[in-house]
Amino acid sequence: MHMEKTGSDNGQSFIRYRSLLLLGCTALVALTPAAARAQEAGGNSTTVLETITIDGGDADDDARTIVAKKTTGVGKMPAEILETPASVSVITSREIQERGAASVEQVVQYTAGVVTDYYGSDDRYDYFKIRGFTPFTYRDGLAIGRTWSGILEEPYAFERVEVLKGANSTGFGVSDPGGSVNYVSKTPKSARFGEVYATGGSFAHKEAGFDFGDNITADDTLSYRLTGKFQRSDAEYDYSRDDENFIMGGLTWRPTDATSLTFVFDHLNRDGTPSGGGHPIGTDLDRDRFFGEPDFNYDTTNRNTYSILFDHDFGNGLTFNTNARYSKSDTGFGYVYLWDALGAFDTTDTRAGRYFFANDKSTEQFIVDAHLLYEASFDKVESRTLLGAEYNKFESESEMYYSAAPDIDWVNPVYSGRPASLFLYNSTQNDQKTKAIYLQQDLTFFDRLTASVGLRNDWLDLSETNLLANTTATGDYKEFTKRLGLSYKLTSELAAYVSYAESVAPPSTGNEPTTGTQYEAGIKYSPDAFPALFTASVYDLAMENITTYEAPVYLPATIEKIRHRGLDLEAKVELPHNINLIAAYSYIKSRIEEPGNVNGFNGNAFAQVPKHLASLWGTYTLEGDGRRGDMTFGLGARYTGSYYFDNANTRKSDSAIVFDAAFTYKLQENTTFQLNVSNLFDEKHIANDDGGAYYYNPGRAIYATLRQTW
Repeated sequence: MHMEKTGSDNGQSFIRYRSLLLLGCTALVALTPAAARAQEAGGNSTTVLETITIDGGDADDDARTIVAKKTTGVGKMPAEILETPASVSVITSREIQERGAASVEQVVQYTAGVVTDYYGSDDRYDYFKIRGFTPFTYRDGLAIGRTWSGILEEPYAFERVEVLKGANSTGFGVSDPGGSVNYVSKTPKSARFGEVYATGGSFAHKEAGFDFGDNITADDTLSYRLTGKFQRSDAEYDYSRDDENFIMGGLTWRPTDATSLTFVFDHLNRDGTPSGGGHPIGTDLDRDRFFGEPDFNYDTTNRNTYSILFDHDFGNGLTFNTNARYSKSDTGFGYVYLWDALGAFDTTDTRAGRYFFANDKSTEQFIVDAHLLYEASFDKVESRTLLGAEYNKFESESEMYYSAAPDIDWVNPVYSGRPASLFLYNSTQNDQKTKAIYLQQDLTFFDRLTASVGLRNDWLDLSETNLLANTTATGDYKEFTKRLGLSYKLTSELAAYVSYAESVAPPSTGNEPTTGTQYEAGIKYSPDAFPALFTASVYDLAMENITTYEAPVYLPATIEKIRHRGLDLEAKVELPHNINLIAAYSYIKSRIEEPGNVNGFNGNAFAQVPKHLASLWGTYTLEGDGRRGDMTFGLGARYTGSYYFDNANTRKSDSAIVFDAAFTYKLQENTTFQLNVSNLFDEKHIANDDGGAYYYNPGRAIYATLRQTW
């Protein structure tokens, strides 16, 4: 669904945006000369290629720093971010905790190239786009699916979240070209650790969680980890709830120093509400007003996941890794939404039209990946070769219901109750089998020039049965994708890169796969003087053969090509004197290219793609003096430029800036009190206008957390 509203940016919004952008640029400019001086002072040195572990990053480092140096976000072969010819951002567990991010959407909202909150007060999915397109998600390198229509993941389950910008199906597999997100699961450590916490705050929010582990055996060969979160809460609108039970347990067996086997089980249960139903067009009512049906407003998730992660080092540079996951889920939602397209033109009528909408879905997935990594050195050449295969079997059954609901008077609402029956308009069974082989090759010459090649071939076997018509459609596709990249280290701290990458996404049965290509060039700077990573990239990205769904009828429409050209700037810095900064700016020029203008979209911008995005988050720690503990102050700002709500470009948002804040006080050595405020000044704007209702951005929320660690 892609939706929009006409309008123009006001002068105050532009001034706020300009001020924020100038502040971010000032920080970048101020930091770069200092880092350059530090480099000159350090003199020249020869860098020895470091052995890179295959766990995607050190979990202890992720808990201590906001600046990650290693990633598996570009593919299954781990690499130094500085040397990788691609744009990748890593959000560590420390940053997630520091900002109090309680959803994946909140986790990524300070990341360059990522737009969030574009769907307003609809709580069914994580609504965010990377470089203008909905991302595919992966967990420990294994595919989950698109965020749109997917399950709301629990961030507390992850050690880090890796965001890759741009096309790259050679890495983790089929995906859209805008980018992808890889979640790295928390796994057992070979040491005792732990934390417990309790959180309370806005909307009657009550939450408790724990994450602890230890060795079971004295020789460190067997370790465990147990993680959990239990939440009871309302949402910000009336007749809402946001309850969750999450539990995850892991065991790691290390029979030798060269072998590790980890088993992880997690259970996710959510009992929430999907939406307040929207607000009538032409009104400016409080966010908490509810125009749905209290007795028909549910959003449930029940999922069990079983994962196995195995790796073995054969020695002499050869390692083997395999990950496998089985998951089974049952999800469903039902609610009433407003549809009052004429509301803005008839100010005397206070009644709004409504519709019932519901979906029940069950899925089952088994996916396994296995690969060999061989690292070798030939004189002045370092070689890293990864060869692997993947198998993914995905089955789902889905039923969708839709019926007209009684109108409601938004001045004096009277609710009608649950519907006696609903019209079943879609019932499908999907079976997908994907097999793939892939090759990734990195060659580093003289510790300066890195040439990277990725090749992958996917075989897609798709079957879709219409259970209402008792018909079955099938499709078999063979798709080959490639990635080529060059990265050159101008110094030991500064690298420039260029790359070309392709993507392919599985289609609905009977349609051709969606394909994408991207050309990108960038520069990265990681100073030795202090932990920091500065990145800048420009790109030309195209997506072809796209199926979209436009309000109000949501019938499929095929668009030939969408082209995005843009710029991403990002900095993550830990400065001396206890100052940390995260700054990001993005520019996207979006254009729909439809030579025949079949849908009337040719030359328009793609929906929910703001031309400008900017954000800045900073913290300052005032160290304790013995009488009191450390105090950390955090402040952030997120600017979103205006964007169209629909591909016809008839409705447009206003630009907006939202502030966030945080405060942490160390009560004792291992005890902290933390306060997080999102949307500090309760900024209110229309995040989505589908032509029938308004959906506002989330309002102010305040949460206090008491945390004990050991």
